Amino acid sequence: MSSLPALTTLVTGSGPAIVLAHGGGGGIDANFGGLIPLLAEDHLVIGSDYPADDTPLTLDLLADALVAEAVANGAETFSIVGFSLGTTVAIRAAVRHPDRVRGLVLAGGFARIDNRGRMNVRLWQQALAAGDRAAFAQYCLLAGFSKDFVNALSEEQLSEFLTQIAANIPGGTAAQAALVEAADVRADLARVAVPTLVIGMSGDLLSDPANAREQAAGIPGAEYTELPGGHVVMIEQPDAWHATVLGFFARQRAGAER
Repeated sequence: MSSLPALTTLVTGSGPAIVLAHGGGGGIDANFGGLIPLLAEDHLVIGSDYPADDTPLTLDLLADALVAEAVANGAETFSIVGFSLGTTVAIRAAVRHPDRVRGLVLAGGFARIDNRGRMNVRLWQQALAAGDRAAFAQYCLLAGFSKDFVNALSEEQLSEFLTQIAANIPGGTAAQAALVEAADVRADLARVAVPTLVIGMSGDLLSDPANAREQAAGIPGAEYTELPGGHVVMIEQPDAWHATVLGFFARQRAGAER
């Protein structure tokens, strides 16, 4: 049996546990940094960064590794908030570990990446393979953010964004991009048996909101909501992102107290 990938884990807060599953080429701080302290007011928050090298990844091993990290840090049961690639990891974890996972929030995700998304990922991989950080940064800004957000940037802001992206490409991004292309949880959707909120972004150019709607349609009883803006919702729409996630857990808590 293959060994589980080595993860680097942040643990904060106390209360019912929430596990975070980040997107490809992202990280816990990049994808959830603003949300973590808000969740930690009432929850134990466990966020694991995926491996920082390009060891090949599979959904099964990554899902199992996230669950193992949660259990090792004191969480016998937990909900999972997944972003982008992390939504497929969260779904697979819910199916493989139904005794552990108690709820899902899935944002900007997909069951199987569509043709446009696949071509986007291949451009991403080509820029990485060529070592062209400037091209990679331009790709990220074009695909990851809505046209309105990008066009509203001043020349100085645009330059700052590109410089920051180029300077902060996490280790392991190539392996994560390969997993984005390979991931397929279509057969898992009907087996998810926990309360689930699916969030699409109306201006998402990387993972069209139709992909999120497919997740919601396939998961029994799932809620669906759509936020404005592009894929990187935590930068474009932080207030709406925070309110939507926190609202789900507030409803779950209220329901448990009845």
